[in-house]
Amino acid sequence: MKENIIKEKSFSFALKIIQLYRLLKEEGDYALANQLIRSGTSIGANVEEALAAISKKEFISKMSIASKEARETHYWLRLLRDSNALSINLDSNITDIEELIRILTAIVKSSQLSNQKSDT
Repeated sequence: MKENIIKEKSFSFALKIIQLYRLLKEEGDYALANQLIRSGTSIGANVEEALAAISKKEFISKMSIASKEARETHYWLRLLRDSNALSINLDSNITDIEELIRILTAIVKSSQLSNQKSDT
């Protein structure tokens, strides 16, 4: 079976977010923990849904939602980093989410282009 990069990377990222979520809860930061777990794990869930889409339009919609969730996660990670809410370095997480955003953006743009071409 062919490896799907976005599927694998979004799943791996979700596992990292779960670890970060546990750490945040231990530190008592429930509000940020809940925001981060919701958006950070939603990326992969939407990718999985997109891969099971029954139409190109549905695929683009789900990948677009995954992209939006990735951007929201990027926001929460930067907020955590810049507020010094945690004593750990979040640079690796931020690099990972920036890579996911680039991949998802490319998928959505290329899918929209190919969809436009097939409509004409």
